[in-house]
Amino acid sequence: MSRRTLILLRHAKSDWSGDDADIARRLAKRGRQQAPEAGRWLDANIASIDLALVSPAKRARSTWTLASAELQISALTRIDDRLYAASDRELLDVVRTLSPDIDTVVLVGHNPGIEDLVLLLTGETVPMPTSALAVIAVTGSWSTAGHSPAALKASGRPPAH
Repeated sequence: MSRRTLILLRHAKSDWSGDDADIARRLAKRGRQQAPEAGRWLDANIASIDLALVSPAKRARSTWTLASAELQISALTRIDDRLYAASDRELLDVVRTLSPDIDTVVLVGHNPGIEDLVLLLTGETVPMPTSALAVIAVTGSWSTAGHSPAALKASGRPPAH
């Protein structure tokens, strides 16, 4: 049976000080520091990334831009409108549509959907504060995700350097 890797990355800390619409909210100073830390962790712990699916929210796009700048590998990046404010079931539907030739995907999104998806797939409750990562090994094809076994391999917020 094939194993796939799903990496969930919650966007970095956003700036609530302005009057921006939710989707247009920028990263806070702390978020601009957190996102590269997540990228450094990915670079040190993940051998390859085939695809990054990113919410269209400005804070999610900025998080991936800063995180991916730390990677020695390059990943195809796609902004996916379905990820914005998505529930765990909506995120799972996105995962189930992934191409079978993709082995490792990073999904950059929002809570509560990200946190709930970890629970849905693994049965484990994992806090997903800003910039937190959850690495999940999915057995079988993407289309059977949620029906086939999945295991939490790593989770947490990367430490500051």
